[in-house]
Amino acid sequence: MAVASPSRGHSHRPTAAHSVVLVCLYLNIWTCTSGECVASDTNSSEESPWQPYLLKISKALREYKPCTQANCSCHRRVLNADLAPFHKGISRDVVQEAVKRGVGTHYQILSHRLYRQNDCMFPARCSGVEHFILEIISGLPDMEMVINVRDYPQVTSWMPLQPIFSFSKTSEYKDIMYPAWTFWEGGPALWPLYPTGIGRWDIMRKDLKIAAEKWPWEKKKAIAFFRGSRTSPERDPLILLSRGEPSLIDAAYTKNQAWKSEKDTLGRPPAEEVSLVDHCKFKYLFNFRGVAASFRLKHLFLCNSLVFHVGDEWLEFFYPQLHPWVHYIPVTHDLTDVRKLLDFVKENDAAAQEIKNRGHQFVTEHLRMEDVSCYWKTLLLEYAKLLTYVPTWRKDYHEILSPAQSKSEL
Repeated sequence: MAVASPSRGHSHRPTAAHSVVLVCLYLNIWTCTSGECVASDTNSSEESPWQPYLLKISKALREYKPCTQANCSCHRRVLNADLAPFHKGISRDVVQEAVKRGVGTHYQILSHRLYRQNDCMFPARCSGVEHFILEIISGLPDMEMVINVRDYPQVTSWMPLQPIFSFSKTSEYKDIMYPAWTFWEGGPALWPLYPTGIGRWDIMRKDLKIAAEKWPWEKKKAIAFFRGSRTSPERDPLILLSRGEPSLIDAAYTKNQAWKSEKDTLGRPPAEEVSLVDHCKFKYLFNFRGVAASFRLKHLFLCNSLVFHVGDEWLEFFYPQLHPWVHYIPVTHDLTDVRKLLDFVKENDAAAQEIKNRGHQFVTEHLRMEDVSCYWKTLLLEYAKLLTYVPTWRKDYHEILSPAQSKSEL
């Protein structure tokens, strides 16, 4: 991480681990920890109005331990926490109860072959899941599992514990998180830009890298930006603020499959969709949850823009490694702090750049396609160790073949 340095000729070396505020040359405000300073661009002989935010950044940096591992071990504590409730083992009866509930797709891995029940509620989502399993299946033991491809998790904390895999959850659920199908396919269809879904993560990474290089920080528009459908009313305050102050925020609702009238876009005609690549033109990008966690978040970081993340309840497997004030700006659900936060980042551009750089670096280095595959493999290997029985093939299940295998059999 680039560390800000005081004005030329005036070097300050903090001697205490506790955060202190130093008034440096030209009365710039510096918040320092042991070896790291966050600069404010505000020149004032009085106490900076941004000092509370600068102290939050300093505290977050002091407590943050960067992940240096070259593989998916960065995300290991999430996997461990999700599997911990099953430490006594997973019996055949428990798995069968999960299958009977019908809230997920039942898969079996037997002799390095993948089998599945015939029905899948969302075929493209199942295909996205199957891509990753088939990619690593040669190294997997026999097992069976229930994978939920719906948006919502299924195992509440007050119901009997069941090993159901879901892509997203809150602390009120005991589902086992897995990397979503959207890393490969089955993402939300956004007409007309992404009629079959957002598309593969590895391809989007390349496209967003090009866009981020085309729109470096100094060329980005210094306003907040959001485009999305009204899947949650907590997005409304940002839309309304944008209508009142378009020079501060460019936010508007688009259509989704459920759109019927302008009532569904807060009394205005739906806006045109904006590609993820074109999001990179803006300095400040807002992320909201949808029905569950947002598929948008990981893409926003790759624009090398500053991400404003609203709420912290909904998680995907990689969210816990992203820290507020370290990688993104946290925003309260009611959005009452939005105006002040935007004023802060505009007045403290150096601090804003440091945060967006760390967010971009983390997703670039620790959310690669190989990290996703690694997490899938580690998750299934650890899960298989918990099974107290050897699964037997269900004769009415069909084998899932990779595209290469399917072609070779034609």
